[in-house]
Amino acid sequence: MTNPRTASETAQSGDRATMKEWAGLALLLLPMLALATDITVLFFALPTITADLSPSAAQGLWIVHVYGFLIAGFLITMGRLGDRIGRRKLLLTGGAAFAVLSVVAAYSTSPEMLIAARALLGIAGATLMPSLFSLLRTMFPNDDQRRFAIAVIFSAFAGGGAIGPLMGGALLEFFWWGSVFLINVPALFLLVVLGPRLLPEQREENPAPLDLVSVALSVVAMLAIVYGLQDLAAGYDVASSHPAWLNLLIAGGGAGLFGLFIRRQRSLREPLFDLVLLTRRRTAIPLAALLLTGIGVVGVFYLFTQYLQWVAGLSPLHAGLWTLPYIVVNIAGAMLAPGLVARFRQALVVTAGLSITALGLVFVAIAGSSPLGVVVAAIAVTGFGHGVAMALVSDLIISGAPAERAGSAAAAQEVSGELGTAAGIAAGGAIGVLAYRITLIDAIPPGTPETAAAAARSGIHEGVAAAERLGARGHGLVDAVREAFTAGMQVYAGVGAAITAAATLLVAVTLAARGRG
Repeated sequence: MTNPRTASETAQSGDRATMKEWAGLALLLLPMLALATDITVLFFALPTITADLSPSAAQGLWIVHVYGFLIAGFLITMGRLGDRIGRRKLLLTGGAAFAVLSVVAAYSTSPEMLIAARALLGIAGATLMPSLFSLLRTMFPNDDQRRFAIAVIFSAFAGGGAIGPLMGGALLEFFWWGSVFLINVPALFLLVVLGPRLLPEQREENPAPLDLVSVALSVVAMLAIVYGLQDLAAGYDVASSHPAWLNLLIAGGGAGLFGLFIRRQRSLREPLFDLVLLTRRRTAIPLAALLLTGIGVVGVFYLFTQYLQWVAGLSPLHAGLWTLPYIVVNIAGAMLAPGLVARFRQALVVTAGLSITALGLVFVAIAGSSPLGVVVAAIAVTGFGHGVAMALVSDLIISGAPAERAGSAAAAQEVSGELGTAAGIAAGGAIGVLAYRITLIDAIPPGTPETAAAAARSGIHEGVAAAERLGARGHGLVDAVREAFTAGMQVYAGVGAAITAAATLLVAVTLAARGRG
């Protein structure tokens, strides 16, 4: 259906941006790239850090993950703080802190110091995304230009996450491990220097003080949920992880605290998070779609990265290169989406993008045992649909909230994304390993030593290692282990397709069919 846009509707979509706003968009790419690369840049650097600082196994996990945990924990607070004190002010303050803490991380002399620096980097990072997305609404009141700007930002995040491991590997060829942190400092310095000239400021006219009890509840709740879900997934592969029941208890406790947080917001005159945002269909439905799609897509992508290394037998660097087709078409989809909205209603384009995403997951479920190129092509279809849908979903969330609550809406978007990511990894790990173990029951070759068979049943990492220890006798076992893991990925791809299809139906029925967006 063509979007019948009249001249008056075009005028109502807002004034068009000037060169200053486009220069500001280019500047905003810098913190987005810094955030994205800092999430993944340690993938290759950790062995070098381990050799230098000698962290324990638990400390190594915290070095990698504490950054993401603290970002998730402080998103709601920072979104509200930006509305209160000014989004530009919070962005520039957080960017300056991020730069300083990156230097501290680079020159850390102990595991404890590096963990603390990474934790503080997470808190500083939580200031960036809500401020950044809410500024886009102010800078680009024109609907078409705002959608394009959001697509550019999404593409930068996807690209930054992809180049993080590759950039880290390249830096480590020539410099010490601290260079992976210092790479972001010049970009953030430019942000702090040029931000006051290129970025607008917007805040509430009569800001109320933050409710500290709500801050504590939101931080602890998000930390517990994300930590419990991510460690649950790790528990299927790492023997030293907490037992599954304890991780479920941690995540459940976080969910309970989040319930208390919601209850408290209803009783406050000036809540930390305005629940009215969740009563607006144009905001609530995209948030739900973002969460569901994250569970479906991220879980499959997580298993796909494991597949590349343990089934296809690729090194981490080559595995990273094989994820690039997904990233490239994801960016292409995001950049194509604004042009599609110029011809079709936005909700229809989102529905189409989600449909392609679900179809791609079906292809992964079917193609899992095919040659590597076929599997990569199937996951790329998923990436294209995901790129088309998610940039527009973000625009629906940001533009659907009142201007004075844009920071809170952006924070809600990031919270939904973080929860979808954590739940997707946990669900992918749980269902994938369950299917792996069921498939392996009758697939272990006769005559395999019981110790090797038991190791294989515990997980693919242990199974491949046990098969390698058997030498020539282990060829049959390693084939069985790889086929079982592939079956687990296929099963979860089917589950992910069903979850994404549910998100598609939700958007189609509540937004597209009703003529919203």
